[in-house]
Amino acid sequence: MGGSLHFIVLYLFLNLLQLLAPAFSLPLCTNSEAPLRHKDPLKFCPYNGTSCCNLADDSRIQKHFQLMNISDSPCASLLKSVLCAECDKFSAELYRTSSVPRQVPVLCNSTASSISNGTTREANSFCSKVWRTCEKASITNSIFASSLKGQVPAPVKSNITKLIDIWQSEADFCNAFGGSSLDGSVCFDGEPITLDSTVPMSPPSGLCLEKIGSGAYLNMAAHPDGSSRAFFSNQQGKIWLATIPEVGKGGSLELDESSPFVDLSDEVHFDTQFGLMSIAFHPKFTQNGRFFASFNCDKQQWPGCAGRCACNSDLKCDPSKLPRDSGAQPCRYQAVVVEFTANGTTASSRPSEAKSASAGEVRRIFTMGLPFTAHHAGQILFGPADGYLYFMMGDGGGSSSSDPYGFAQNKKSLLGKILRLDIDNIPSATEVARQRLWGNYSIPKDNPYLKDKKLQPEIWALGLQNPWRCSFDSARPSYFICGDVGKDHYEEVDIITKGGNYGWHVYEGPFLFTPPSSRRRNASADSLNPIFPVMGYNHSDVNKNEGSASIIGGYFYRSLTDPCMYGRYLFADLYGGAIWAGTENPENSGVFNTTLLSFACSHDSPLNCSFVPGSSSRPALGYVFSFGEDNNKDVYVLASSGVYRVVPPSRCKYSCSKGNTSDVPVPTTRGGPAPPPPPSQATLSPEFPRKWVMLLLFLCFLLAC
Repeated sequence: MGGSLHFIVLYLFLNLLQLLAPAFSLPLCTNSEAPLRHKDPLKFCPYNGTSCCNLADDSRIQKHFQLMNISDSPCASLLKSVLCAECDKFSAELYRTSSVPRQVPVLCNSTASSISNGTTREANSFCSKVWRTCEKASITNSIFASSLKGQVPAPVKSNITKLIDIWQSEADFCNAFGGSSLDGSVCFDGEPITLDSTVPMSPPSGLCLEKIGSGAYLNMAAHPDGSSRAFFSNQQGKIWLATIPEVGKGGSLELDESSPFVDLSDEVHFDTQFGLMSIAFHPKFTQNGRFFASFNCDKQQWPGCAGRCACNSDLKCDPSKLPRDSGAQPCRYQAVVVEFTANGTTASSRPSEAKSASAGEVRRIFTMGLPFTAHHAGQILFGPADGYLYFMMGDGGGSSSSDPYGFAQNKKSLLGKILRLDIDNIPSATEVARQRLWGNYSIPKDNPYLKDKKLQPEIWALGLQNPWRCSFDSARPSYFICGDVGKDHYEEVDIITKGGNYGWHVYEGPFLFTPPSSRRRNASADSLNPIFPVMGYNHSDVNKNEGSASIIGGYFYRSLTDPCMYGRYLFADLYGGAIWAGTENPENSGVFNTTLLSFACSHDSPLNCSFVPGSSSRPALGYVFSFGEDNNKDVYVLASSGVYRVVPPSRCKYSCSKGNTSDVPVPTTRGGPAPPPPPSQATLSPEFPRKWVMLLLFLCFLLAC
């Protein structure tokens, strides 16, 4: 009984920590785009290297500063730094708002201390420093003459004001413009934001796997109902609903191969480079039954498959002049995204109870003809924070070519891009035709085309070759991370941000790339400001004999099954049987180092593993197709030899010093732990943590008894 109670307490404690684990965004600018490294240093603001400002922004801020005509030099120096905070690479956090846009970053007030009247603050509070230095300085069109956080300033009769004319006291001023860093928030203290350097995490001793399934699956999606079930699909076109056994219970995947959830093989064209590429379930699937499949079809075999060719007159590209690739006619094969439904398949019409679905499509979301027979990616997934559908498209350049038509850098092409679509607001057929959309979807209003008029409106990011497996970090939804297949030398992992350009085919990873022919090269290194990979590997690192490699993107490991793997990003290589763990240090910096992992099959694996010749413990995975994640955040390797799950390292005799969650790394920033997700992402009520704590205390009391 005592052992069971101990297990219950540990389970609740681990889940509590996971639920309360702070989330924080990586360096982002106020426009939600990534900061970039500019060649020319800024002339006014002290932000060089990576910054959210370019020279035009810097000049605009300088003019704004000059127009303020600040009467006091020490105050002017402080307010210059406040204005320039817009250039900080963490400006999205510095200017965080709930509703009213800020003109001023959150000024650090973390060392605030109060006495009986609650108005005295320590001298080293930056907000106090601004007040005490500037309270009597004359400022034209002051950036502080506004209402924030419910604080109503005194009426202003002139455009030349002093802080003391607007705000009655230091307390009022700092309540409006100050913010504590003790709660984990980022705040501005007069200097560029830096993250606390932490002791580097020691590399894990190894990754322990157990084999729970024998099938070769390309995709896995956790059931949206939060249960222990998940959907698996193969490249041929079948989707199954399976029950996943508990870790350590010795069970295998409960999946009936003869009874798929839905069979799309009549529509799917299957070949080495083609098939059912991805599945995604609507965030409200349990209410609406909507799910989606991304696959390839052959218009010669299925007339309903046909769509507009990705090589067309808009791009000054003539399909009839494209070279025949593997004997296929250009745009014979299509990339499609189709909507299906699980509604009406059970007596109660509750989608979560459905064990099968109709193969009849409800709606064609997207159709595009492919110019070649390779590099068309095809993954779909829903953004956890915005609910939009993200669709990964390769450059369409073919496995033996190097994007010869420059599609990845062509802003009029959807190839070599990540697309972001609103599939909840379906426009009329007239509107689809008017906007020349590729199917039934609408464009999210904050897609980056509004800023860059040359971009097609569907585009979220560009300059990718063949993004193979992307994921959102479940603890930090702003971390949208993709493995992007390389060409000759380098495989890369990218953190995807709004409007980001990832360099292909001007760059292959961080290296300049020289294609065999530059006749259609429509971009140069000088014209780009690329975002370079955060991780990657050279082909020679995985196969010194053949040099072949192809990256398989994975997940940030957020399960507590293996505490030593927590927070690390797992990814693999298709051919080499290599798996890496990427560790971010400092936390939330976007700076990673990678460790090539040893991995073994558990001695008590539910299904027997085949081992690499000459090894007594390393499983012969064969080809690694993809990774998966279940509702408990356990991570799976989907390989040609079966389905493998990451299990406690002790089952493979790997050591792990982090035996409890107090050792699990928590993301930190200068001043404290990272903040919780914004209200739109939060799911816990204010009272929820307290109730959990009380419950845990009660259970601990029982154990003590």
